[in-house]
Amino acid sequence: MIRTIIFDLDDTLLWDEKSIATAFAKTCQYAEESLNIHASKLEAAVREEAREIYAAYDTYEFTQMIGINPFEGLWGTFDDLGEEFKRMKEIIPEYQRSAWTRGLAKLGITNVEIGAELAARFIEERKKSPFVYDETFSVLEQLKGKYTLVLLTNGSPSLQNTKLEITPELEPYFDSIVISGAFGKGKPDPSIFEHVLEETGSSVAEALMVGDNLMTDILGSSRVGMRSVWINREGKAGNPDIHPTFEISHLEQLFPILDKVNKE
Repeated sequence: MIRTIIFDLDDTLLWDEKSIATAFAKTCQYAEESLNIHASKLEAAVREEAREIYAAYDTYEFTQMIGINPFEGLWGTFDDLGEEFKRMKEIIPEYQRSAWTRGLAKLGITNVEIGAELAARFIEERKKSPFVYDETFSVLEQLKGKYTLVLLTNGSPSLQNTKLEITPELEPYFDSIVISGAFGKGKPDPSIFEHVLEETGSSVAEALMVGDNLMTDILGSSRVGMRSVWINREGKAGNPDIHPTFEISHLEQLFPILDKVNKE
């Protein structure tokens, strides 16, 4: 019998990928109109530079463990506790300016001031672009009260809480919210799943993990023996080494799974 359902946040309930893409599109369109460059080429250049710069910092290993990607770095502030977050807070303004300045340079425009302007614009556009999947609220509404609902998300507490603040309807559905940056380790580390089980008083057989990421949500839950549901909206290829218990393409497909498991 399932008593606890654990949801991932980004690209499971919130459409983070679309939010980032929209912020890039609006920022790069502004640059295209004012600088006579191709928006799509600027976006590709900035994404490439962002990945390269991000991976070169001494905080990279920490961001990998906690689960903070380069594009979250482009709009986060990292006002969080701990030495690693303190270091991130120090370097992140430079990182944000450099990604845009170097992206512009790849297109032949050398201008630090415009790079800084675009970096600031991207942050504002991302905050104005929260997207939630169409079925998210209806599914949570049907589950609320019947199950203990947990939000288990990788990332910086300040950034993940900002995402929740700009979609305020989401948080009230959850009995518990666990953010990797506050816990100290991120998915797929087994300890964060064990922490959720302990916090909810659930056995591993009574819990179900729902997430979009095979390498974090599904791998991590499998390491503690928890059943999992891989939400694969885009029909991505699986991984021969990682086996979700169930695979769905839409959150509404969760209900037949719950019925089946609860009858076992």
